[in-house]
Parts: sequence; C-alpha cells; structure tokens
Amino acid sequence: MKNIKKIGKFLFGRLFIGLWVLALQTYWIITILFSLGEHYHEVSVILTIFSIVAIIYIINKDENPAYKLAWIIPIAMVPILGGIMYLYLGNKKPAKRLRKVLDKEIEGTAGLLTQDEKLLEEIREQDLSAAGQSAYISHYAGYPIYRNTETEYFASGEACYECVLHELKNAKHYIFMEYFIVKEGTMLDEMLEILIEKAAEGVDVRFMYDDVGCISELESGFCKKLESYGISCMRFNTFIPIISTAWNNRDHRKIMVIDGHTAFTGGFNLADEYINRVERFGYWKDSGIMLKGEAVWNLTMMFLQVWNPMRKLDESYAKYRPQLHMEREIMSDGYVQPYSDTPLDSETVGENIYLNLANGASRYLYITTPYLIIDNELTTALCLAAKRGVDVRILMPGIPDKKWIFLVSQSYYRTLVNAGVKIYEYTPGFVHAKNVVCDDKIATVGTVNWDYRSLYLHFECGVFLYKNSAVKAIHDDFIESIEVSRRVTMQDCVKPLPALVAQSILRGFAPLL
Repeated sequence: MKNIKKIGKFLFGRLFIGLWVLALQTYWIITILFSLGEHYHEVSVILTIFSIVAIIYIINKDENPAYKLAWIIPIAMVPILGGIMYLYLGNKKPAKRLRKVLDKEIEGTAGLLTQDEKLLEEIREQDLSAAGQSAYISHYAGYPIYRNTETEYFASGEACYECVLHELKNAKHYIFMEYFIVKEGTMLDEMLEILIEKAAEGVDVRFMYDDVGCISELESGFCKKLESYGISCMRFNTFIPIISTAWNNRDHRKIMVIDGHTAFTGGFNLADEYINRVERFGYWKDSGIMLKGEAVWNLTMMFLQVWNPMRKLDESYAKYRPQLHMEREIMSDGYVQPYSDTPLDSETVGENIYLNLANGASRYLYITTPYLIIDNELTTALCLAAKRGVDVRILMPGIPDKKWIFLVSQSYYRTLVNAGVKIYEYTPGFVHAKNVVCDDKIATVGTVNWDYRSLYLHFECGVFLYKNSAVKAIHDDFIESIEVSRRVTMQDCVKPLPALVAQSILRGFAPLL
C-alpha cells in the first residue's frame, strides 16, 4: 500500500507532469523539423550553418574549455538540433529577469560589506598565502574576513542538528532559513513545531527553499501552509516546464541565521537521511559549522540579498547587524570569512578558492567531497601538489547516491592516483560533506562540491577559516573517516571495457551532468 501511494504521488506530482511537458515540447520541435517536406533540405542547411556559428561563438567565449567541449560535441554530432539545444540550454547564467533583480540588490547593498584592511594586514604578517586567499574572497567575492567570531565544527549532520534545535528554541527576534532540499519527515516536523511556536511569539521567521531541489519532496501548497502559520515562505527560481536554462541555476546553499549573531551552514539539508533517521546509502556522513559573532553578518547578507528583491521588500539591513542582539561578549577564535559563489558573474569563486588551497599547500591537503567531476585546472593543481611532496588525500563515498555520477567521478582516479594523490572510499556509506583542510592552519567548510554544477552553475556558500579551532576539528574528523575507508589503488582504476566506454562517453558530457 505504501509503495502504491508513492507511485501515485509521483505520477500526479509536479516533477512527473513537468517532465511530460518538456518531453512534449521536444517532440513538437523535432516533429516540426521533420514535417517540413520539400523545404526540409533548405531548413536543415540553415540550422547546420546556425550550429557552425554556435560552435565558433562557443570557442571564442571566455569559459572553461571543458564546458565548451561538452557543448561542441553534441552540436557537431547533431548539427541540425545542436545549435537550438545550445540556444535554449547553453547559457550558464540565470534567466535575465532573475539576474536583473539579484544584481541590482547585490550592487545596491555591497557597501554594507566593508573589509577592515587592518585584519588583512594582520594575516599578511603571519602568512602570505592565507592573506592572498582572504584578500581574493574579500575583493572578488565581496565578503570580508572577521575576528570576534566563535566557531564549532560538527562531524555529522545529527550532531549539528541537536545544536540547531537548541539555538532555534532560543531565538527571540528573527530566524532566516535557506535550503536546497526540504523533505517531509521527522526532522522537518520537529523543526516546524519550533518555527510555528516562534512565529506565534512574534519572531520574524523566513523560510526559503529551492523549487527544483524540493519538486518531488514537497507538496505544491507547502508555502501556503507555512504562511498560514505566520512563517514567511518563498520558493527560489520556481520551476516552469519550458525548455530553458531558467531552472539550471539552483540555490544549493544551506544557511540558517538566528538573531543575527548565530548562524549554521555546511552540507546537510532538511531531510531525515542527513541526520541518519532513515538509511538510504549506508551511514550518511555529513558536516556542519556554527558561527557566533561578527562573521554571521556575511551569511545574513547572503540571505537578504536574495530574499528582499524576490519579496520586493525595501527594508533597512542595519537592523539585522550581529551586535544588536548579542547577549554576551564574543571571544575571537582565529579568522572567519563566510563567502558566497553565484552564477551571476564570471568569477568562479568556489573553484578559485580550491585552486588557491591546492597551489598554496606545503605539507598536506585533505579534501572531502561526494563528487569528483573536475576540470583540467583543478586536476593539474592536485597532481602538481602531490608531485611536489604535499600529502594530498581525497575522501569519497563508499556507497554512492548516484551510480552514474560516481562512475564519472571514478574516471578521474587513474590520473590523480598516478600522480601520488591518495583517494579513499568511505566504507560505512555515503559522504556528503564538503570540506578542505590544509597544513593545520587553513580550512573551508560549506556547500561547494568538487563538480561542475557546484563550481559553475549553482548558488553556493562556504566558510574560510584561518588559525581557528575548527581547523583542527576538521582535520581530526578527516583522519577518523579515512581510518574506516578503503584506499583506492591503481589496480582499482582498471575498469572492464563496458565501464571504460561508459566513463569515456559520460566524461565528455561531464560539465553538463
């Protein structure tokens, strides 16, 4: 009976209906092309010329070569339809309307994120590499670095969740939440119980989720349901079943801000598997971090810069400053710099931060990621780091969530292992954490996977840490994790012929996966 309900829910759900509408549009386009009769030859010549022009245009674009190649291949293989495919799906930036409103808000509020240059100078006197990374994030991502911020790292989603519940119960003024996946279950029920109670007390509760991320998980009336409880709710970039890039750029961030002085981010979404209340792929290994203090301002700004223009609010950001509702003095715990990466600009912040870490590492570089679909720049940086004697290790899932994506990830193993990179697969289950720790002094934790979607297409966030207590906690978590993992050997990289063929084909389209 339970399975029948699931099937019925899927068949009458927005995802299934949307896929059908998209399939009908594709069929309609193809039917028109092949029903042109005597004019088919002339039209095919025009479309082929259009595809050739598209290839020339792609070659000359200032984009990653791998992303260019992933589009050139299908256009060259199917020139009649290839150019049209690129016209509809090839743009990496969000839809014009969304881009316009977000750009305007970000530009209009950028002055509220000002860097204390004395802090950069302090770091510069201690470590030029760390100072360079921080200056890059400040000047090109637009998010300053702070002291006067306490941190606590959580090595699992369930550990972080317990702290989240405690902090939510203590909220007095406002709660901001922004997540990629929200799924019905025990976790959501427990959270909503607190949020409803807080809204009734007069706390300003705002809840934002990605529409595509939740399309098969939440009922279409979820927003109205929350609004009826006094919780302001918004779907990010609502899914409309039209062949377009509008639904290609998703909000993959995980942000929770409480009263301006406390914030959470990391890998875990709002679903039971992230806290191991249900088992999907063995044990779900995730991570999170809590910030208390001045650095929370960056995460507050990230949320408001998306929320306000979409809800058409004209409010003063000043009333959400961390200092306004702090109830105790915050002690400095090293340097903390939350950052965001968006497809609104041409700056690949997430990838560049990873490149800087790989290029600046001197002793070790430990990486935790669920996916490994990387371009030539990242591959080269990791290989060169290993070749110059840096202990480069990557922790990957032992039980993948998407087998075909994992197959593509494994196609990168041979090159990396051959260069001296040590790759481990987490035996207990699935790894969803996105952490990097380097040389006992630098780390980053957040939502940015080592794949093209995270690095180029999605809205993401993370926290850069320097000389912070969380750095050691992230390091210790990594070491404990590889102790229950299996190291990948060169022999493991040799796949049967069918797997190699599949990897080769999928690898060519990796930037589009």
